[in-house]
Amino acid sequence: MERNYDLFERLQNNALVWRGSVHGLESTRRKLQELANSTANECFAMYTPTRQIVALLNVAPASQVPRKSVVFQIAYDEQGLVSTADLLTDNGYRVISVTGNEAAKVILNPQQHCDLFIVGDAAPEQTRKEMVDWLKVKYPSVRILALNLPGHELAGADYNVRLDSHKPWLPMVGAAVR
Repeated sequence: MERNYDLFERLQNNALVWRGSVHGLESTRRKLQELANSTANECFAMYTPTRQIVALLNVAPASQVPRKSVVFQIAYDEQGLVSTADLLTDNGYRVISVTGNEAAKVILNPQQHCDLFIVGDAAPEQTRKEMVDWLKVKYPSVRILALNLPGHELAGADYNVRLDSHKPWLPMVGAAVR
């Protein structure tokens, strides 16, 4: 199902300017790239009903201004996507979220700035493994954290955490983005 996404530009004074709506993820990626090419300001695409950011361009380097780390989340269900994004946002991270491998590949091609990838748990292991393998080729220096059901680990991920664990996994995110 194709969605409508809103495009925004963040001005130097931190004000947000709405730059239009686009239908479909592929069209959104193209239009956002056009917008980002026309300005040095940060630009992003958002699915407004859930406030899910699906792409972020022209992120200022940390050496220029202090910035939040960018976590790119590949979820396989809407509930997991929203709850993980909310948790990360509440803890000071910029979060880009997509549902499924194909959506991730659309947004991540051409390269999108990311400090960490999170691969959700709600898909078959083979689907998740394919995403990890693809990320390792395209982003060899970016760490991958896999969220797992009890008794599972995702081969190739830099970090594996169990979702039923009483040990909080959020500190692993901080360690991974450093």
